[in-house]
Amino acid sequence: MNTDFVVNLFREAFYTAMLVSAPVLLVSLLVGLVISVLQAATSIQEFTLSFVPKLLAIAVVLVLTMPWMIDTIVAFTTNLFQQIPSIVR
Repeated sequence: MNTDFVVNLFREAFYTAMLVSAPVLLVSLLVGLVISVLQAATSIQEFTLSFVPKLLAIAVVLVLTMPWMIDTIVAFTTNLFQQIPSIVR
């Protein structure tokens, strides 16, 4: 196992983690931004007003993207397991 392999492995792991978490993070960011603009426009400063819509939006995105997330993580893990013989030699 050389440094190129380790660097490539960490790069792939980081890329996979970013790819899988992106839909949830982007939806949370967009919903938070919309709620913040609405709160600033109406001067309503209620904590649950920003928390509940984010929670619901994240739940919907997780339900919709979970099969894709699982496929992506399984593909990464399968690729990693297939590389084990080249690591051990």
